[in-house]
Amino acid sequence: MTIQPLGDSAIILDFADESSDAAELLKRSLSAADALERATIPGVIEVTSAYQSVALFLDLRRIASVVNGRTIADFLHEKIVSLVRLKGHRSKIRTRSVEIPVCYDLDFAPDLARVAEQTSLKQTDVIELHSSAAYTTACIGFMPGFPFLAGLSVKLHVPRLPTPRTHVPAGSVAIAAGQAGIYPLDSPGGWNVIGRTPRRLFNAEANPPALLRPGDRVRFRAITRDEFDESST
Repeated sequence: MTIQPLGDSAIILDFADESSDAAELLKRSLSAADALERATIPGVIEVTSAYQSVALFLDLRRIASVVNGRTIADFLHEKIVSLVRLKGHRSKIRTRSVEIPVCYDLDFAPDLARVAEQTSLKQTDVIELHSSAAYTTACIGFMPGFPFLAGLSVKLHVPRLPTPRTHVPAGSVAIAAGQAGIYPLDSPGGWNVIGRTPRRLFNAEANPPALLRPGDRVRFRAITRDEFDESST
């Protein structure tokens, strides 16, 4: 594990040196983030995990008030090492199982035919591979509520679009490289859109506002256009 500054009020823990296995690194990151969140270290105002790292955002004034003569760096290093190295491996990741209905109708899947061509698969095979995989929510980012999902079949690994679209509708289900994702809001985007879900991924008035959180297990369930329209009304 390496610990580096991230700007002037945050630090990042990187576990890349601990393993070359992507699944193990993700598990390590989620476990460490869980241990750090549960510890409620004074002055740590937010903990955010990614595929192989964890960022801690800090209130430096709050930390300075409790360090008891030590430097802030020494205080944080001691707390982090004791929690992550001793407890992080044993921390039980809080996960949920979430099913996301997806309509793969071509009206919602502008890139489905091209993905099938690029992967030498039938469109029905692309849908089957995408909807039968078990995914883990690695992190939430890019925009509020956007889940980066690990677990996409290697047969569906395709590059991002050479030129991003200026508009991708909310609910669009997409893939890029080795990841799957869902656009929670209308936005620009460069991933390959192969379907759409009627579920709302982000609601600013809800608590929590994002449907998914890091560590959640996700499965996609194929639905018909009629089922999509019924769910959207």
